[in-house]
Amino acid sequence: MPKLSRNAFFAITVIVLVSIFVSWIYQHNNLPDWSADEIKILQSLSIDKLPPLPKDHSNAFADNLRAAEFGRQLFFDERFSHNSKISCATCHVPELYFTDGLATAAGAQAGIRNSPTLVGVAYSPWQFWNGRSDSQWSQALAPLENTLEHAGSRTQFAHIIFTDKNYRQRYEELFGSMPNLSNKKRFPKAAAPVDNQELNNAWQAMQTKDQKAVNVVFVNMAKSIAAYQRLLQPASSRFDNYVDGIINNDAEKLKSLSKYEIAGLKLFIGKAQCINCHNGPLLTNNEFHNTGIISAARQLPSLGRATGLRIVLTDPFNCQGEFSDADSKQCKELRFVKTGDELIAAHKVPTLRNVADTAPYMHAGQLTTLEEVIEHYNLAPLAMIGHNEIKPLQLSGKEKKQLTKFLHSLSGPLAIDPKWLINPHI
Repeated sequence: MPKLSRNAFFAITVIVLVSIFVSWIYQHNNLPDWSADEIKILQSLSIDKLPPLPKDHSNAFADNLRAAEFGRQLFFDERFSHNSKISCATCHVPELYFTDGLATAAGAQAGIRNSPTLVGVAYSPWQFWNGRSDSQWSQALAPLENTLEHAGSRTQFAHIIFTDKNYRQRYEELFGSMPNLSNKKRFPKAAAPVDNQELNNAWQAMQTKDQKAVNVVFVNMAKSIAAYQRLLQPASSRFDNYVDGIINNDAEKLKSLSKYEIAGLKLFIGKAQCINCHNGPLLTNNEFHNTGIISAARQLPSLGRATGLRIVLTDPFNCQGEFSDADSKQCKELRFVKTGDELIAAHKVPTLRNVADTAPYMHAGQLTTLEEVIEHYNLAPLAMIGHNEIKPLQLSGKEKKQLTKFLHSLSGPLAIDPKWLINPHI
């Protein structure tokens, strides 16, 4: 076999060195210089930093898988509505990350609030856009009787469970014997302490002990639904893979984001100030802020958290109520709740996980695209009521596009067996 000439050897050496240089240039262009502080921030946003689910002391069945399975059946059952056509899944569609793709919910009547995702909300101490519930189970109660949503009644729901052989068996295996609801005079077909006069009159005519018996069934339904919803958690996105690539110097994972998306990430944690509210692994601080969003068409400005606070403190189903499984001392969020004028028109900060797939945006679906959302924050208009906490960002057109691109990298699957996403009644 002939030996390589000096020229051939030199040529091969040059080719190898050039290849190494080109590879280095490629990696360098896709891995901007991140400071030590920036890397700490990126780590704090990674899904790998998501802590274990916080314990819900108010719900003794929160982590009971049998309760979760019962809750899944209730979640998808359309009979739990005034016309047997509306279920929780009507407004919280699994394929849409448990949103509905509408500006405002469409239940028994046209709603006035956007349906937020249920993914990851078990980490939040407050539910609804104004935080008027302090647990997932107390939140689950409200839509069932709201005239704009399910528009049903608690005695109606109790009768469904009592007369359905499968439901009754599941209920009693979890919670013990149901009350005997066969006496329709004591337990009307439809009764509830709501604004509907007919339903309210029927409820007020019931004995106190019978009202409590129905309330217990109603609450146990909701605690089961909450157990199901606690399972709905996000998994890794391209963004998380990129962060993992930085931490572990993994060249393949560093390709998870484009240069444009990386520039958007730089803006997200820097100039755009998104990190001020959208922080932690779920990209939300679970607090309430007034960002000067305009009211939805034909709606008065929402008082937001100011209203929610008044409601949650007097809610009979809150953490300190008689139907809670918590000791009063365990209800720290309720005991030390934040108050003040800054809560006027403040709304809950949503997660940005899967945000590109959960439009429209804001508490009443006022903004239809991510581009509109970014433009709103860029301009920071005066608030209609209260005080807008944000300031103009002065982002360029290119920077706004980069930020939008980055937000698309936050989409990912759910960290749950797909069987839990299937309607068991089909």
